[in-house]
Amino acid sequence: MDEMKISVIVPAFNEEKLITSTLESIRAAGAAFTERGWAWEIVVCDNNSTDRTGELARATGAKVVFEPKNQIARARNAGAAVAAGEWFLFVDADSRPSRELFIDLIEAMASGRFLGGGCTVQLDERHFLASLFVFAWNTVSRICKWAAGSFVLCEAHAFRAIGGFNEAFYASEEIDFSQRLKREARQRGKRLVILPRHPLVTSARKIHLYSPWDYARFMAKSVATLGATTRAREDCPIWYDGRR
Repeated sequence: MDEMKISVIVPAFNEEKLITSTLESIRAAGAAFTERGWAWEIVVCDNNSTDRTGELARATGAKVVFEPKNQIARARNAGAAVAAGEWFLFVDADSRPSRELFIDLIEAMASGRFLGGGCTVQLDERHFLASLFVFAWNTVSRICKWAAGSFVLCEAHAFRAIGGFNEAFYASEEIDFSQRLKREARQRGKRLVILPRHPLVTSARKIHLYSPWDYARFMAKSVATLGATTRAREDCPIWYDGRR
């Protein structure tokens, strides 16, 4: 582990409002990798954006790849395809990791016990219902070892071995990925970790862009169709209608 390279992969669709601050946060947090003596890079996948996302990402010095089909699983896979690291860390373009979180990440990777994982999350503003949901998600995440899509760690060989993110999914792809990665980890005598001490700060903008009824309708339809909604782009407007 003395010589290691990490690829931080950021999928981004119409994120000109937040991409610069996100990449600045990642660079500041990445000082922890440098201090450890590990090399690292930032790879941004411009997922068919119609704004200046790609241009702004390039201006920060990030490596930028373009994926024409608007789908989060494809964007992450496209970023991984050009990444050079031995470990992949997927961070969403509306999230801000801290140096302390990266230090915990380094300790987990260096232990040799884990094949991947994630961390708990918190919103960047207070909102009662949303905070209850985040609390519930963090609890389930830690129990089930499901990584939040906004922060997914995976050893590169394992990522390739399980085929990356399943491109049949337009939502909940991180749960499918975590389940397959857990099986791979068991075969290798390892496991997944969800880091709890320094949650990833992520944008609460969707609280203002979508109503509780929008979320309720999606959940009700998902239950009624046994999850088929997660496999159809038109059924996942909260992620794909472009509102920012």
